[in-house]
Amino acid sequence: MKQQIRFWLPGLAAFVLLLCWMATSAHADTNQIRVLIVTGQDWPGHLWRETAPALRQLLEQDKRFAVRIVEDPHALDSATLTNYHVALLHFQNWQQPGPGVAARENLRRFVENGGGLMSVHFACGAWQGEWPDFANIIGRVWDPKLRGHDPRGKFTVQIVDREHAVTRGLKDFETDDELYTCLVGDAPIHLLAQAKSKVDHRDYPMAFTRDYGKGRVFLTTLGHDVKAFTNSCVPQLVRQGCAWAAGKPPPPSR
Repeated sequence: MKQQIRFWLPGLAAFVLLLCWMATSAHADTNQIRVLIVTGQDWPGHLWRETAPALRQLLEQDKRFAVRIVEDPHALDSATLTNYHVALLHFQNWQQPGPGVAARENLRRFVENGGGLMSVHFACGAWQGEWPDFANIIGRVWDPKLRGHDPRGKFTVQIVDREHAVTRGLKDFETDDELYTCLVGDAPIHLLAQAKSKVDHRDYPMAFTRDYGKGRVFLTTLGHDVKAFTNSCVPQLVRQGCAWAAGKPPPPSR
């Protein structure tokens, strides 16, 4: 019975994803940015049932966004992924295998062929040791052998590139979050924002972009909880990052 359930769940996730796309496409227009938030697994201290709806709400403050949430990372196996402009990774397969070979190749092909990919907070730690090419796709990944992050608290995010579409209109801002200090990788990235650790006084990336094939990748390590996603300038950074990944202009200035 356990074996049957294990094979049935990915099929269910794909079916749910198809229904989500059908509901979205029925009201689609040429300016719409269709985003799929992929969640449902994480470290127990990351309350994805709270943060995923908060992500959807802050994105849809820009009326161009049409956001759907799927609570099973195996949905990445579905061919209907191509009906979205952006796949937003908001999961970490904590102490369990990540989506398998078919899902990984489907996601890689989606980005390589022009799809947008966005990763928030601990999604950079997905597929630990299972998928080496993930680091090449998103640019940097969590290394469990390194110190993970500073103690939760306030720190200043410094905008490194103020002219990029993702950070246009943003100035240095204070946030209350986890300052990640554990990313590794050697793929070319474009650094947008960084923060200085209060522990070792080194600067670490908080947001960057990467081109992969024809696709666009935006990663931010911010977003430990709802407060971290919704305070200060983080919502604007998330919206503009997602729009850029979709190949769309940033939302109008408020």
